[in-house]
Amino acid sequence: MELTKEEYGKMVDRTTPKSHLAADCAGAFLIGGLICSIGQLISDIYTMAGFSQKDVSCLTSSTLVFIGVALTYLGLYDNIAKFAGAGTLVPITGFANAVASPAMEFKSEGLVPGTGAKIFIIAGPVIAYGTVASVLYGVFLYLTA
Repeated sequence: MELTKEEYGKMVDRTTPKSHLAADCAGAFLIGGLICSIGQLISDIYTMAGFSQKDVSCLTSSTLVFIGVALTYLGLYDNIAKFAGAGTLVPITGFANAVASPAMEFKSEGLVPGTGAKIFIIAGPVIAYGTVASVLYGVFLYLTA
């Protein structure tokens, strides 16, 4: 049986879960803000420990990446992301999750063909397009300055 575009559209509308925009935005705001607050707390702790500002920045980022990977490994990050959506995807912890998840998923295929080959399956395009966008932006700034 062949579906028309209209019939297919109605079928998609019936089966697609409805989004609650206000609740989704609130969850993203709360959890994203919590992640940023934790990052600030970590930064303050490193500052009070006497590290230079450059070292504090590096250590804070590294600590947040570690926390993101640890939460992914424990199976908690996905549950948090279901509630918070982009609030967990945008911060650096989301990048850590995007790298750790495929590495864990494909580890049974071996160190090189599994983990090594699949580790950047999600984050790779973000890195590639981010790099290209930053180069284009740099060229644009250079030409317009």
